[in-house]
Amino acid sequence: MKHAPADPEMLSVEDEKFDRIYPAAIRDLSAIFWTPVAVAAEAAPWLVTTDATRVLDIGSGAGKFCLVAAATSNGRFTGVEQRPELVEAANAARHALDLTEVEFLHANVLEIDFAQYEAFYLFNPFEENMHGHQIGTHIPLSPALFTKYTRHVAAQLGARPLGTRVVTFMAYADDIPSCYDCVQTRFGDDLKLWIKERPETDRPGLRRG
Repeated sequence: MKHAPADPEMLSVEDEKFDRIYPAAIRDLSAIFWTPVAVAAEAAPWLVTTDATRVLDIGSGAGKFCLVAAATSNGRFTGVEQRPELVEAANAARHALDLTEVEFLHANVLEIDFAQYEAFYLFNPFEENMHGHQIGTHIPLSPALFTKYTRHVAAQLGARPLGTRVVTFMAYADDIPSCYDCVQTRFGDDLKLWIKERPETDRPGLRRG
């Protein structure tokens, strides 16, 4: 479940300022569902290793991670989100900030070609299917979908080349296959950088805990 971060350095006035770019209804969700500015700014250079790096944010919500990361790095950021009103809010914010290296897709993660990206960001994108904190009831939610989505993402990440980078925030790493190692952490271990260090086996293993 996405919790409001406990680390005081993630609750700076910068988040309050940044969130003013969103309508009130979107802004009110920020403390639970959107990546804090400080976290996004830290994660971006972990993911972007060249000017050509393409990063996929899975379950991008209102686009806060992509927007902050694009403003603080040289990568190209794509967010995929199922809720059309959040994609609309993300695109409005992108235009307001005049950011060009960002796009938001209204789609299900099952429809995305992971091979188009070199790096991936996950802020517990499927936890709504398991716990009480929900953005709304406009999309199907169930434990079965949680399992389906996490297994799909794990399989896709397992198929990516050696050296692929994944950053997770406030996550249990359900989506991270065992061929990835956690190589760096920040914010009390809530932010983790994973790198694919070895080939995936025929039967991908999920990393738990």
